[in-house]
Amino acid sequence: MAERIAKAKTPRRRVSSRKKKDWIAAYILIAPLVVGLLVFYIWPFIQNFWFSFNDVNKFNVTTFAGLDNYKELISDKEVWKTFGNTLKYVVITVPVGLILSIFLAALMNTKIKGKSIYRTLYFLPSITMSAAVAMVWKWMYNEQMGILNSAIEALGGEGHGWLTDPKTALYCIMIVGLWMTVGYNMIILLAGMQGINKSYYEAAAIDGAGAWAKFKNITVPLLTPTIFFVAVTSTISGFQVFDVVYMMIGKTNPAYESTQTIVMLFYRTAFDYGYKGYAAAISILIFVVIMLVTVVQLIGQKKWVNYD
Repeated sequence: MAERIAKAKTPRRRVSSRKKKDWIAAYILIAPLVVGLLVFYIWPFIQNFWFSFNDVNKFNVTTFAGLDNYKELISDKEVWKTFGNTLKYVVITVPVGLILSIFLAALMNTKIKGKSIYRTLYFLPSITMSAAVAMVWKWMYNEQMGILNSAIEALGGEGHGWLTDPKTALYCIMIVGLWMTVGYNMIILLAGMQGINKSYYEAAAIDGAGAWAKFKNITVPLLTPTIFFVAVTSTISGFQVFDVVYMMIGKTNPAYESTQTIVMLFYRTAFDYGYKGYAAAISILIFVVIMLVTVVQLIGQKKWVNYD
């Protein structure tokens, strides 16, 4: 009882005018970011979530449909076909891209001449417009006049329809995706390597450790936080792959079904067919899958990522 009376008698500290000005200034500085997030991210997500429970026509007239869109989603074979294509893309490109990025970062971390030139050349594809990249690679893969088939025929081989064969089209797109992302991931991993304390390597050299032993026992373990970051971001971007596939594979292409991703299906459903409610349900599925995969990665990283 005495403690309560003492607390009640304790006067509240007045906030100085300087602190109030600091708070106001801070709110003003973060206001554009908060408004941007609300307008362009949070509100569209809420609206999209609501649309997934409605039948939305081409004129944005909504009719409440309950769980009908999700019921159709579960039984739609095309959804699971495109999701399988997307999963295949992620499962192959993420580990292959990681290995290539680590390898190139390790090379760039050594003492070689022209290092800055190589870094620029490797990083250049990641800042090039996807449409331009897709058009160049589409020409290279061209069955009649592509440089790839021309080289094969010059060596006595037979050309192949790389982008029209359902068995090879998706793998060709994976190569383009890797070519665009490996350089960016290499720069991130290179920054992680250069942040490792040199004393570890000096101590290992005194113990007689070779280059491979240093890389395996020092570089890789201390690089795991960066590897984890690259793995998460690569997985998310892999599930969202769209632009390269859209530019390289037309609707009349025989390999269209075998290369169509889940995001492409969302785009086609919303803008080609005008079924925006069903498309919203597809986008929610994409969000849930990415979130679950990311949560699994976050839980699993406790077993192999070293933050020491």
